[in-house]
Amino acid sequence: MTTYETNPTTDPEHIAVSKSKGIDIDWKDGHHSHFPVAYLRDECPCATCTGAHGTVPQKTDYSAPANPFQMFKPAIKMLNIEPTGNYALKIFWNDGHSSGIYSYDLLRSICPCEECKS
Repeated sequence: MTTYETNPTTDPEHIAVSKSKGIDIDWKDGHHSHFPVAYLRDECPCATCTGAHGTVPQKTDYSAPANPFQMFKPAIKMLNIEPTGNYALKIFWNDGHSSGIYSYDLLRSICPCEECKS
């Protein structure tokens, strides 16, 4: 039997999801993280996106095209989110990608707030 140890810095107290805006997490230690959709997609931890297979890591530019006559590119958004055990979230993206599993440890380590960046 596997036991799960709690860690206030990497255990979420509350998770709020907006499929078009991102994920907000209140951690048990009182910290708050906001993860914008494009940021989460670019931080996908799967082997393809990180370059773990010896390939170049995949990052996508979600900014508006410089040329207004370029083909329309729909904004990235989350189609669905599923919990994975008691330790992670799996996100299904509108670009067809769904192999990344975002552990709570990973999410806390990539928190984009000013406090965590410094």
